[in-house]
Parts: sequence; C-alpha cells; structure tokens
Amino acid sequence: MSEAMTHKRPALLNTLIYGFIVLWVILAAVPFLWTVWGSFKVEADFFSRESWWNAIFGTTTINQTGAAFTGDGYYGAWITRDFWKAAFNTIIVTICVTTISLTLGTLGGYALARSGKNYAFWILIAALVFRAMPHITLVSGYLLPFFQLNIWGVLPTSIIVLVAINQPFTLWMLHSFFLSIPKDLDESAMVDGCTRFQAFRLVIMPVMWPGVVTTGLFSFLLGYNDFAVTAMLLSADNQTMVPKISSFLGSIQETGNVMFAVAAVVSATVPLFILVLFFQRQIVSGLTAGAVKG
Repeated sequence: MSEAMTHKRPALLNTLIYGFIVLWVILAAVPFLWTVWGSFKVEADFFSRESWWNAIFGTTTINQTGAAFTGDGYYGAWITRDFWKAAFNTIIVTICVTTISLTLGTLGGYALARSGKNYAFWILIAALVFRAMPHITLVSGYLLPFFQLNIWGVLPTSIIVLVAINQPFTLWMLHSFFLSIPKDLDESAMVDGCTRFQAFRLVIMPVMWPGVVTTGLFSFLLGYNDFAVTAMLLSADNQTMVPKISSFLGSIQETGNVMFAVAAVVSATVPLFILVLFFQRQIVSGLTAGAVKG
C-alpha cells in the first residue's frame, strides 16, 4: 500500500470536516449577505412580522417604490442624514491614528528590541498593563483636561486617546517583529559606515514591511471600528461612522431611520471586506514572520 493511501483520511472524517467548514461559512456569511439584501428594501419588508418572504420578494417595496429594490436607505443615510461627513471623519481619524501609532511603534519597538538594558523589559510590562486596561478608563481620564482646555468634541481629541490606547499594542507587536531580525544586519550596516538610524531606515525597515503592514492594518481597524472613545469624545457634528449608525438606531421612531442604519452598516462594512481581501497575504506573512525568531 502506498504512503498516500496509508495517510488518507476516512471518508466520514472528510465529510465531517467539509460539513463543519460549510456550516461555519454559512453562519458567518449569511447574516451579512441578508443585511446587504435587506438594505435595498423598505422597512416594512425587511422587518416584516408576517413572513420573511416579504424581505426576499419585496412586496411592500414594490407597492411603495414601483420596483423590488430601492436605494432610499442609502440616499437617506448618505445625503439626508449626512453620513458622508461621518465617513470623512472616520478616514481622518483612522489615517492619523495609524500613521502616529506606526511611527512611534517602529521607533520604540526597534529601540527596545536592540536595547540590552533592564528598563526595556519594564517598559514593555507597563505597556502591557495599559493595554489590558478597559478603554473607558483612559477615556474618563482625558475628559476633564479636554473640557478645561475647551478641546472636547473635535477630531484631535479622539485621535490622541486612540493613539494612547493603540500604542502598547503596536509597541509589543513591532518589538516582536524586530526581535525576529538578526542583529547582524544592523552591525554589518554600521561597519559599512551607516549610522544607527541609517541602518534602521535603509536595512531593517525594508525587511520589516510585512510586520509594519500587519500592525498598520490592526491599528486601522481599531480607529475604524471604535465606538466607546469616539462616542464620548466627539460632538454630534464630528461623529465617525460607528457612533453615527448608533444615532440612527437611537431615534427609530422617526420614519426611515432603521433602514438608514442598515444601509450605513453595509456601507461601513464593505470597505473592511475589501481591505482584508486585498491585504490577506500581507497579514498572513506578517503574522508568520513575527512568530519566527531569528
């Protein structure tokens, strides 16, 4: 009997494995696909108590709009309720948080990874403690200074707090990536005449890009998906997307607001799917590289 036949899995085990995968995909994908479908219906169909078939065929949607699908939810969210402003604010917050976190994280992670001092360990421990703290703790600590300085409600306040929350994560993650790069690269570059910073910029960083991309994506997702910080520190005019969606649901007694929220949820989620699909190789290679120590 060949080796391939010896290690061949039983048919029942294969069936169980594939069945579990199919079930997992259905449980993960169907709720979002159902939301996407329902975002093009009217509220009476998508939340029909008579029959869920109304959400599929759009009976009331046809009666009200003349078609089985309608974009009224998207128009109401983006134009009538100015969801585009929340999307623009989200872009500003996420780009700033990611840029600042990566800049400080790469410099700090490299310094701690190459430092032979005892304080490097205690700095990392302190960062881990801050990372473990609930976000609301940091938010409450910033509220009084922001009120006294009269800077509450604007985007920089949320950016400052999100960077403070995210920095321990980027520091630890990039520190582990730098540890996986042999110190011989730094030393060889400095022997060839580079300064420490030139060795970092010209030799280490090109090797570090998978780790930087991976860490940057997680930092981006933190700023993009945050609710607690942005909801407490931003005024109604400066809301990002997640608090804005919550505001739709907070006034469901107004006609159309529920469908505005559904359309806004789809609008906010689709870019994340595209981002993860586009960078999936970088995420996997970055996480793998960080797990291998040189």
